[in-house]
Amino acid sequence: MHRVDCPNLRELMARNGERVIEVEWGRPKSGEAALYPVDVTVEATDRQGLLRDVLEVFAKEKFNVVGAQTQTIKGTAWMTLTVEVSDSSRLGKVLATVAGLSGVRAARRR
Repeated sequence: MHRVDCPNLRELMARNGERVIEVEWGRPKSGEAALYPVDVTVEATDRQGLLRDVLEVFAKEKFNVVGAQTQTIKGTAWMTLTVEVSDSSRLGKVLATVAGLSGVRAARRR
């Protein structure tokens, strides 16, 4: 799946235009921005309340978390969260806030 302005799509169309099909996703309601699912990863030192603290950052910024996987190995917590995003610049700010939480080593878009 590629957006119309994706450089990879332009290249694919130039080489194999017959493989490209037009699709249309549900449109947002009038006045609402389109939402896209984005996976983010968090690596942190495991501690009590870590998941709650990470999810609270997304909730305060009104991001809907639609999926979560967590695993702890030898004291390191790995989280993969799927969040609905309308503006990637806002996501960067939220990830910076998550990265500032106690014990978090990294928070980035996957």
